[in-house]
Amino acid sequence: MAQSPPISLKAAREVLGVGLLSSAGDVRRAFREAAKLAHPDRPGGGEAAFRRLVEAYHRLQARAAPQAIVQPPVVRPAHPGIIEIDALIALNGGRIEHCLADGRRLRLTLPPGLRSGDTVRAGAANLAVTLRGSPEVLVRGDDLWINTQVSPRVLAEGGRVALETPIGRRIVWLTKKAGERKLIRLVGHGLPARGHHKQGHLFLRLAPKTGEAHSAARTLLRRFTAAWAA
Repeated sequence: MAQSPPISLKAAREVLGVGLLSSAGDVRRAFREAAKLAHPDRPGGGEAAFRRLVEAYHRLQARAAPQAIVQPPVVRPAHPGIIEIDALIALNGGRIEHCLADGRRLRLTLPPGLRSGDTVRAGAANLAVTLRGSPEVLVRGDDLWINTQVSPRVLAEGGRVALETPIGRRIVWLTKKAGERKLIRLVGHGLPARGHHKQGHLFLRLAPKTGEAHSAARTLLRRFTAAWAA
């Protein structure tokens, strides 16, 4: 079965009802309001409309690479028809508790690879999935984006480094070019493939550890001193 083409920017703006010059805040507010009406459990809503809405939001969010990681807004359900999960559950799967409309609490085992707009079956109910906001981890489509700190020396000179991230420890080889860009892409370390979703990647935005800053002049002086001593 052929996949439908990605939504265009024009169509995404029409779905959310925002203009060409709308700010990121305007887009988030429009998404929150539209999501309340498009949810499958609401009169007039449906799975197709909800998926289209999420696709439109992610398309507008990806217009330009952000300077800082900003998590998509959380759609707070006014009813128990939405399951909120965090990036770790989306990455690895896991068990959560969910309260149904009749007050019953269910323990659900969720598979890895869920994205916003997916649905999960719980008894006779179809529950829509949305990713809970987090300042540490951003989910952009199939990819994960994380801010992490690195020693200024390694950032300037490169090398093998162990990075502690909100989704676990990662051992990476940092090249000088990656250090200059302050960005590493770990291929295949994002959200796992599931259904029509592709395997994602992990992007690490790098920043020097506070309290360890070294100027370029000091780095050159240290290198010169080492060479002279040799």
